[in-house]
Order: sequence, then C-alpha cells, then structure tokens
Amino acid sequence: MAAPPRSYNPFAEDEEEAAAADGAERQRYLQREVLRRSAATADSTSRSLALLYESERVGVAASEELVRQGEALKRTEQMVDKMDQDLKTSQRHINSIKSVFGGLVNYFKPKPPESKPEQNGTPEYNANSRLKEAMMSSKEQESKYQESHPNLRRLDNSVLADNDFSRVDSVSSVQRDAYPKNQHLRAYHQKIDNNLDEMSSGLSRLKNLALGLQTEIEEQDDVLDRLTKKVETLDVNIASTDKRVRQL
Repeated sequence: MAAPPRSYNPFAEDEEEAAAADGAERQRYLQREVLRRSAATADSTSRSLALLYESERVGVAASEELVRQGEALKRTEQMVDKMDQDLKTSQRHINSIKSVFGGLVNYFKPKPPESKPEQNGTPEYNANSRLKEAMMSSKEQESKYQESHPNLRRLDNSVLADNDFSRVDSVSSVQRDAYPKNQHLRAYHQKIDNNLDEMSSGLSRLKNLALGLQTEIEEQDDVLDRLTKKVETLDVNIASTDKRVRQL
C-alpha cells in the first residue's frame, strides 16, 4: 500500500527564515553587549588607575611636608643645643664674678680663642632612605597622573585610539592568541590588562611610600622625645641661672 501523501505547509519556510533572522539578531545583540561590558570594564579600570595615581600624588605631597617638618625639627634642636652651650658659658662667667680671686685670675688670663660662628644656612636634613626611594619612584609617575586624571583628560573608551590597536598588534603571537579575534574586543581586553598591571605596580609603590612614611614618623618621634627632654633641662638651667644672677 502506498504511503499517504505528506502534508505541505506553505508557512514553514517563512517560519524558518524568521527563526534564522531572530538568531542572527540575537547574536548581534550578544556581540554588542559583550563590547559594551568590555568598554565599561576598561573605563572602570581607567578611573581606578586615575584614582590610584592621585592617591600616590597625595602621598608624595605628604612625604615632602614630613621632610620639611624634619628639617624644622633639626633646626630647632640645633638652636636648643646652642642655647644650652651659651647658658653654660654664662654660668662660668657668673662663677668667676662671684669669686674675687677668680676675677683677678680671669683678668690676667689670656682670652680663649673665639669659636667661629655657625653658618646661618639651612642644615641639610636627610630623610630615611626608604622614604626617599619611594618618593623618587612615585614622582616618576607624575606624567601618567597628568594623562589619566579625569579633570585633565576625558576618558573615552567607546572608540579606542589607534595606538591601542597598534599596541595590541605589537604583542607576540602567543599573547595575541589569548585575546578574542574581534579587533575592538581584543583592544579592550588589552587595555584592561595594561590597566591592571599598572594598578598592581601603583599599589606596590603606595605600599613602599606608606612604609617610608611610617619609618620617618617613628624617627621624628624619637627626635621630638629627645628635644622635649633638652627643652625641659634648658628651662631648669635658665631658671637656676636667673636666680644666681639676682643674687650677685
């Protein structure tokens, strides 16, 4: 017995074409969505990198201010030492004045050679080596801060610059195979990787800067403790000398 004739649906071809069109549209939508998310990620890493450079710039400014503070502490300590030396000289003169014999001896005694006055120039202050190295390393990134700051350069990842594509083309074949074949998507991924590498280096520099600041603060704390004791001793000696002068 012959097989029954197959029913023919004239709308089947239209449905297949509609399904194929929907699939192509879905694929284009996913491609646009991948590019959009990649662009957003690249823009986010660029903003994070700009904030990192700004934090580094603030850290360098704080370090420079701390070094100036250390210079001021050094000058203050030298002034206190000079005052203490002058006070000791004054006490010897008072002792000689109170003794008649000592006064006669001092009259015929040749004058001691005068000490050379100290130079009034600012004494050189040497910050700790860790802080100086961290400051030098961070100052080298100043140009990158200028390029990445949002107020100085508008971040636009919708269309990457030509040099971004040339940078991607210059990588080795092994590295190129690790990125998507789409030129725009490959450039976004390369930009994200570059930003992440820069962020890693920046965080390392910030860590060294923070450790240098900590060491410098600890050293200046020791100077402050030493200076406080010197000032207290000087105050007691001044009061004692003033009392002896009044008794003459």
